[in-house]
Order: sequence, then C-alpha cells, then structure tokens
Amino acid sequence: MTDILPRDWRAAVLLGRIETADGPTPVLLRDGRLIDISAFAPTTAMALARPDLAAAEGRDLGAVEDMKIATAWGDEGLALLSPLDLQCIKASGVTFAVSALERVIEERARGDAAAANAIRQGLLDRIGGELKDLKPGSVQAEAVKAQLIADGLWSQYLEVAIGPYAEIFTKAPVLASVGAGASVGVRADSDWNNPEPEVVIVCDPAGRPVGASLGNDVNLRDIEGRSALLLGKAKDNNASAAVGPFIRLFDAGFSMDDVRAATVRLEVEGADGFVMTGESSMRLISRDPEDLAAQTLSAHQYPDGFALYLGTMFAPVEDRGAAGKGFTHKIGDRVRVSSERLGVLENIVATCDQAPPWSLGVGGLMRNLAGRGLLGGAA
Repeated sequence: MTDILPRDWRAAVLLGRIETADGPTPVLLRDGRLIDISAFAPTTAMALARPDLAAAEGRDLGAVEDMKIATAWGDEGLALLSPLDLQCIKASGVTFAVSALERVIEERARGDAAAANAIRQGLLDRIGGELKDLKPGSVQAEAVKAQLIADGLWSQYLEVAIGPYAEIFTKAPVLASVGAGASVGVRADSDWNNPEPEVVIVCDPAGRPVGASLGNDVNLRDIEGRSALLLGKAKDNNASAAVGPFIRLFDAGFSMDDVRAATVRLEVEGADGFVMTGESSMRLISRDPEDLAAQTLSAHQYPDGFALYLGTMFAPVEDRGAAGKGFTHKIGDRVRVSSERLGVLENIVATCDQAPPWSLGVGGLMRNLAGRGLLGGAA
C-alpha cells in the first residue's frame, strides 16, 4: 500500500475507510500502523468532528508496509473505500483561467468536440491573457466583464470565473463516491469526456477545513456543453466521483499552505497504448481554497461536514483518434491522479452501467452500524 501513500507518509496522520467482514470501517494510518477507530467514531464524518482525532485509539490492524489494496483490475488485498461517508460531496468549477476558457468553448461548440479547436484559438487570442491575472470580483474584473459584454463574448462561465460568486455544485450524493482501486464511471451515451484531477478539501460541521485528499471529478464535456442546465447529468452519475486514497489531516507538518502550493499530476494509460500526462498547479487557482469553502458554507449548514473538489486547470485537448476530435476516455483507461503530499488515486474507467452500482445508502449504513453496536456512544 505504501506506493499510494504520500511521499512523507511516516510523518502524516491519514484518515480512511476500509471494507471489512463487518462492514465499512473508519481507519487511521499513524506511525506506520493501520488502526480501526470504529469504536472511537463509527464514520469518518463523526471522526472529523472530534478535536482529538489525531490521537484516537483503536484496534491495531498491522503495519501498512505489509498491506496491499484490492483493485478493480485484479489485485487482491485490502478493500480501500472512499474516505468520505456522511459528508456532503460538493465541487467548485471554473476556478482556473484555462478551465474557464474550456467551459466557454464547450458552450459555444454545443458539445461538439470537432468544432472546439477553431473556437479555442479565437478565444485564446482575444481573452486568454486577460483572464489569467484577474482577481474574481475585483474592479478590474468588472471592467473586463463590461468590455466582453460589449464585444458579444460574455458567458455564464465567465461570470463564475471572474465574478464575485464561485460556481459550487453537488458532485455526488452522500456515500456515493468511490475510492482508490475502484472503477470510475462515464455515461455510455457520452463521446467527449475527460478526467479532472483535483485536490479535495474536507471540512468539519462548522465549515473549517480539517484535511485534504485527491479527487477525480469526471466530466462529460459533450453533455454539459449542450446546456449548463445539464450539469447534473454531466457530473453526477454512478461511480463518477473518485476520492482518496486517504484524507490527510492538517497538523503542524501539513497545512492549507501546502494545499495552495500543491501540484496535482495526471496520467492516463489506455489499453490501446495511448498515454497522456499533465499537471495542475494549485498556485494558479483564481480563488483561494478557504474562500471556496466559505462560499460553500454560505447560507447553508452541514451538520456532517462536507468535502469540496477545488477545480482543475487541466483540460486535455490532445487528439485521441480522428484529428480535431480531441481527447475522450475509452473503457479500460487507467487514470492516476497524484500529488507528493497526498498520495496516489488510481482508478479504471468503465461505463456507469458496468461499474459496481451504488448500493449502500444512509439507511443501510445506519442499520449496519447499529447491528455492530457502534452507535450508542457515537460523538
């Protein structure tokens, strides 16, 4: 398992979930040992609400160096689940200048990948440089907005890219995210889609960021490009939200400043021999992660906390197949999202109807935990 952990995993405190014979079980990885903390807190949401989490006691499951994880592509080992359970799963979009341009391109191409190249070049020539250095909601941003409206170039995506309000949406239902080693799903009726490698911050019930993980915010570009009102269909599907491998807790050795400085890398390797790599630098994000967390909290409450995908600057345009068609996934693609201090999240692409169905909801989890006698003393 150590090959998917942060580079400095021996100094980190990591929170995750595994599937045991009893059911989903929260675990803490600390000092090289994997510890079952289900008696301390039966869910990771409850664990993150406790200030004493980093020192939690539990049943020692062994040295992590002796463990391997099970994967959808055939490896046997520990079943590592998404580290999220009862947290609401939110995402922020258009948080990098390049992603803002790609959303405008999707909109103008009406989901047609073949039309995207010509539109892309025209927009880059006209507004690419202006967007890069703008602070959202600033006087300068409002001036650029006025000029773009006058030029007929304004878009709802530019509104959330440089306007005062961030785009925050629900990525997946509670308990529906998948973890490292699992299948990740794209709709069978999508023919223009891509991975989105991102940092995911996790917040406690008060909205305070308490840790971070990695995510793949699978994006169906053809469906969202037809209409922004199809965002739910483009984003929220079976197995379309991957998070993991663990949540790294903020402490003296790892803080939000490390998130701000992170580089998130992406590797896609297809069964057809296709290879694509890229990276996204959090230093180039347009909105600070703490501002995005505050905008998620906004006029809402999250009694079980929430997780927030922070967005990506990665938008692949390399052709895979016919010239001008751009990149899209093929079934069997291995997608590897990594960052030195957060580890490696690797998944294999399947269609949503072929990926294992989401079957354990809140009611089922509560019945399981009650049957295990874990709810009586839960915090």
